[in-house]
Amino acid sequence: MSTLSRRDGTSSQSALEDFFLVQLKDIYWAEKKLVKILPKMEQAATSMELKDLFTEHLNQTKNHVLGLESIFKMVGEELDAIKCAAMVGIVNEGEDIIDETQKGSAQRDVGLIFAGQKAEHYEIATYGGLAELAETLGYVNAVELFKQTLYEEKNADRLLTEIAKKNVNDLAAKEPAHVSSW
Repeated sequence: MSTLSRRDGTSSQSALEDFFLVQLKDIYWAEKKLVKILPKMEQAATSMELKDLFTEHLNQTKNHVLGLESIFKMVGEELDAIKCAAMVGIVNEGEDIIDETQKGSAQRDVGLIFAGQKAEHYEIATYGGLAELAETLGYVNAVELFKQTLYEEKNADRLLTEIAKKNVNDLAAKEPAHVSSW
């Protein structure tokens, strides 16, 4: 592991910096995984508004990957990803929702919104924590990138809630029950 150059000119590796790098590698893996799963979620969605949101968030997520890559450079670390167990679970759950709900149903859209929000909440927690760590460690440029990404993740979560409230939940409440494993 390389030593990091901070704003104050020091270049020592601390336990906090080690933790920061592990979390950076974790979210890098998670974002790259989301780039792969968001098109599947878009394809599985019924609501055009939800489809459009997944497409828009895919583009943001691709930019998040690029932002993380620039942060790796800022802190003098080579690109590396550590498999994110939390995102594996969230993605698996999202795939189960697709497999276990009826195609074209509002119930599936409700499930996709849940899966999307679980991913957003994980990202919100991670980016919020990384922004604070970057500030503590003196990585000023990284702080701004983390805060911008945090803002975008919070906005995506808010938009998912709006879609659910606007019509998807009500439509699902009116659908007849289908045989499923729920």
